[in-house]
Amino acid sequence: MSNINAMILAAGRGERMRPLTDHTPKPLLSVRGKPLMQWPLEALARGGVQRAVINTAWLGAQISGHFGGAFNGVTSAMALVYSQEGADFGGALETAGGISRALPLLCPNNTHIGDEVFWVLAGDVFAPDFVFSQTAVERFIASDKLAHIWLVPNPAHNPGGDFGLTPVASDAGGEALALNLSREDLRPRYTYSTIGLYRQQLFAPPWCDIAPGNPQGIKAALAPLLRAAMAQELVSAELYHGAWTDVGTPERLEQLNSLPQA
Repeated sequence: MSNINAMILAAGRGERMRPLTDHTPKPLLSVRGKPLMQWPLEALARGGVQRAVINTAWLGAQISGHFGGAFNGVTSAMALVYSQEGADFGGALETAGGISRALPLLCPNNTHIGDEVFWVLAGDVFAPDFVFSQTAVERFIASDKLAHIWLVPNPAHNPGGDFGLTPVASDAGGEALALNLSREDLRPRYTYSTIGLYRQQLFAPPWCDIAPGNPQGIKAALAPLLRAAMAQELVSAELYHGAWTDVGTPERLEQLNSLPQA
């Protein structure tokens, strides 16, 4: 069993959530009686993840103060460590910059197969039923891919989607490839769920020029790295049809809290 680490992205300012986020970081906003970020923490713990790295910036001390150094799941405790971008650099480093900064925490060892692999997910996305499965991890480790991402049907706020998906299995593992479609391409696009499995190699040359550990605090987006790897057929993907909400505005938060719970 490969006990890989996970990274939860929690450094954003939450501008569209203001004024709710003026004094409370978005991952601590209440969703159905729990802090928003507690939902992915619970899902990770159910999946057997033993250690999660959380990057913080805006009001980051509130996040680390609330969750502390461990999250107690139903069956086991998960260690929590923090990559404090706000304290170190004065603000968030964007997704690829933040992952690069956290790599020494995410991949501290390179002695076993799979040590270079980790989960990435957003702390402000509500996907309570997503399964962080060991099968998906082992399948990804055995592949030659740099990333495996989960796509969702396009929500109303992103009708154009982000990436395409090959309709037929395209490799020996039976997985589809993610596609960076041009504007002229009429094939369906889907929205990136923010959940994915990644290899450390994607955050090194030739894909990423940031020095290991991002000591300079360089800000960098993740999408260009994914698109470059997609061009070389090195990103696999699949569709997720479970409950999923990008809690990006007060209206979405209110709607989510008003829906009847299963």
